[in-house]
Amino acid sequence: MEHIGLFCAASDRLEASYYDLAGAFGRFVGERGLTLVYGGADSGLMESAARGVKNAGGHVVGIVPSVLETRRRVSRYVDEVVPCHDLSDRKAIMVERSDVLVALPGGVGTLDEVFTVMAANSIGYHRKKVVLLALDGFWDGLVEVLQEMDRRGFVNVPLEQYLVVARSWDELQAVLA
Repeated sequence: MEHIGLFCAASDRLEASYYDLAGAFGRFVGERGLTLVYGGADSGLMESAARGVKNAGGHVVGIVPSVLETRRRVSRYVDEVVPCHDLSDRKAIMVERSDVLVALPGGVGTLDEVFTVMAANSIGYHRKKVVLLALDGFWDGLVEVLQEMDRRGFVNVPLEQYLVVARSWDELQAVLA
């Protein structure tokens, strides 16, 4: 895998540990010579991850909705800007340009991205997986809900077909190998 899509928070109001996690993820990607494909924003975990990739010598592709360009909110760490119309376009392009998609902690937008990729995989639009990077337990509640949905018969395709939970850097490395 060469192109790693990233979904995460763009908020600048989080605990410092989340920015550290995003920076470490970026370094992880960059040190392996991989390309980060992400939303291109200059804030939050997005910016921390992009900075980490660039500082480690990696390549960064920003899929940038027009509203970010208009507001001049595009990260200075982006090597390649791919303009798009809106968030739906951004998701579609990110899936197209990524081999796998990783979710760091995030909010409603991150959940939307994660569920869009999982749902599209489950009905055969693609076979790309979402990796929830759960080093700090952030995704544990969501994983419990998904497992409960599966137990009750609401999941028609095995979760493992489109979802991986990585609880360590070694587990993430194994998925990206």
